[in-house]
Amino acid sequence: MKDPITIKLKEIGLKVTPQRQAILKLLKGNRTHPSAESIYHEILKRYPGISFATIYNALSKLAEAGEIQELDIDPNKKRFDPCPSPHCHFYCKVCRRIYDVEDDLTFPRGTQRISGHKIEAIQVNLRGVCKACSGKSLSLKRSEGSKSHARKAG
Repeated sequence: MKDPITIKLKEIGLKVTPQRQAILKLLKGNRTHPSAESIYHEILKRYPGISFATIYNALSKLAEAGEIQELDIDPNKKRFDPCPSPHCHFYCKVCRRIYDVEDDLTFPRGTQRISGHKIEAIQVNLRGVCKACSGKSLSLKRSEGSKSHARKAG
């Protein structure tokens, strides 16, 4: 029985290479939206002679083929999502994590054109502070408030 990753690469018309197989294996089920750099460092452990350019080119080919999404949400680097179906992302400006947005935000699905422009892809990116970081900042403010209140009282 053939490897499902090999079958997938052949189905989308890409040459089966160890690099593409390793990238797809690494990304399968990965919800961290890793950067090309982090993917490179992870794959470098198994393929010590591999170059960053090889990984980046393989990621670009996989994105062009629609197998993964290349995200422009992080202001510092490209990130990649193994889920190619349209969905929204949230970027936390504090911890720099990217989250898939599970809420059903509506955008023009199936729309072919807007104002005469042909739509090829839709990416909805939200930015702000995630709930984990919001909770940390609230608890920090509370503890700082308690300390300043204690100093004033003392």
